[in-house]
Amino acid sequence: MAYFIFIKNSDGVNGSLYRIAENKSDLDNLNIVQSNYKIIEVSQNNFDDVKYSIKQILNYDGNTVNYLNIEYIGAVDKNSFLKEINGCKNAIIQFLNANKEHPLYSKWNDYYNQLSNLNLNNINYPLNISLEQYLNNIDQTSLNILQLP
Repeated sequence: MAYFIFIKNSDGVNGSLYRIAENKSDLDNLNIVQSNYKIIEVSQNNFDDVKYSIKQILNYDGNTVNYLNIEYIGAVDKNSFLKEINGCKNAIIQFLNANKEHPLYSKWNDYYNQLSNLNLNNINYPLNISLEQYLNNIDQTSLNILQLP
């Protein structure tokens, strides 16, 4: 099962999502004190819809997550896609620099390198899917920045 991690005591509050975890191992390796958060178990399908920006999480009510179906407006050109990738890389490098002994260090270091080596010249723009969906479509590792420990 997958998990969505929310700010505790924020029932009904939009924007209270903190992190997402694809499985129990990833959840246990987040750099959080779990008792300080509201953790809701969700299906793999709902996790994937959020990971790939098909759905946006509005909020939670008890153990029910409320979603909004979205039409993702992706990169209109190479420069905007590069900007999106660089934003992800900046967050990842901050994690890597501060967590050299973390159990998920290699996973995120590999992903950082994958993003650094992505050939943006072979993409047809506008790209109306998320970076994560694009990587999944070309059979490469796909991680959402909300999964970052």
